[in-house]
Amino acid sequence: MKSIRVTLLAAACALVAGAANAEIVIGLSLGTTGPGASLGIPYKNALQLVPKTLGGEPVRYIVLDDESKPDNAAKNARKFVTEDKVDAMMGSTGVPSALAMSQVAAEAKTPLVALTPLAGLAPDRFHWTTIVPQETELMMSAVAQHMKAHGIKTAGFIGFSDAWGDLVYNAITSLAPANGFKIVTNERYGRPDTSVAGQVLKITAAAPDAVVVGGSGSPAATPQIALVERGFKGPIYHNHGTVNLPFIQTGKKAAEGAIAPTGALIVAEELPDNFPTKKVSLDFVKRYEAAFGPNTRNAFAGYTYDGVLLLDAAAAVALKQAKPGTPEFREALRAALENVKNVVGTHGVYNMTPTNHNGLDERARVLVHVVNGEWRLMK
Repeated sequence: MKSIRVTLLAAACALVAGAANAEIVIGLSLGTTGPGASLGIPYKNALQLVPKTLGGEPVRYIVLDDESKPDNAAKNARKFVTEDKVDAMMGSTGVPSALAMSQVAAEAKTPLVALTPLAGLAPDRFHWTTIVPQETELMMSAVAQHMKAHGIKTAGFIGFSDAWGDLVYNAITSLAPANGFKIVTNERYGRPDTSVAGQVLKITAAAPDAVVVGGSGSPAATPQIALVERGFKGPIYHNHGTVNLPFIQTGKKAAEGAIAPTGALIVAEELPDNFPTKKVSLDFVKRYEAAFGPNTRNAFAGYTYDGVLLLDAAAAVALKQAKPGTPEFREALRAALENVKNVVGTHGVYNMTPTNHNGLDERARVLVHVVNGEWRLMK
């Protein structure tokens, strides 16, 4: 009897182990509360629209709120790898939080699909990180070119006092010389701050031709409102972290005229028919707004969707080499991610290489502006 019991127990354990490997598990840490909630909620909403499989294998998503805090994002990532035994992670909704997750990904040798732009990652972090959103310099080059075309010679800068503010500032300052303008201020503010009056006084005192804002989501409206109230008449440029409805709802009339680069899904209907992402973008926008209401389209939900498309393409390759739930599968998935080719997403066409973990080009950006309370394509 003892021998039979041992045999049955071993068989049961084998069945449990087999069941554990019967699905791919993805952990998402998103800031669905806190100052980044206007971004985090759309990131989460998009999961209702993604396929139920990856590479033909069933997938299970575990979603945790990190409250837009980097420490919480790191804790969530550690839980994913130690308790949930995920095959990959996605997140988060702010650069500091995504950076915190990248450290855990490198230590745990688990792929991270970053949902915010990251730059200058250490080699070990870069090795395990795929970056879905457009590189900041790629997007801000559209702004710089527009400034050059419109004779802008000086620009003030105000941005978050964190890694995202740094990324936008570094991008626009690196692009300034070739496009014939100078950045004359570098003012900063916290994401939760409700006033930037002092910073705007310094900017207007410098009398720049234009202002560049390094914020994101609804907090990016704070300097927009302050500049308009102060009587600034020049163009106010933003970045791809700003393009959502909460920015307009917060800024109200002051948001009118704001200019920003973004992925093409925001203005999918206005794109020429031969635009490479138009079909995918239109389909996503139609389904997203059917689920969440008119005019709720946003770039951030598109990043989640594109991240899943990348995982789907990579999983199809990795599943031929190893089973989910194993270190071998995580490594195979990582290697497949850095070699995906011609994945057409809502934002652009992804072509990764071992040295380029973003893979987007100028087809992944357009310039938009706020007209009558809507983001519209600049023509």
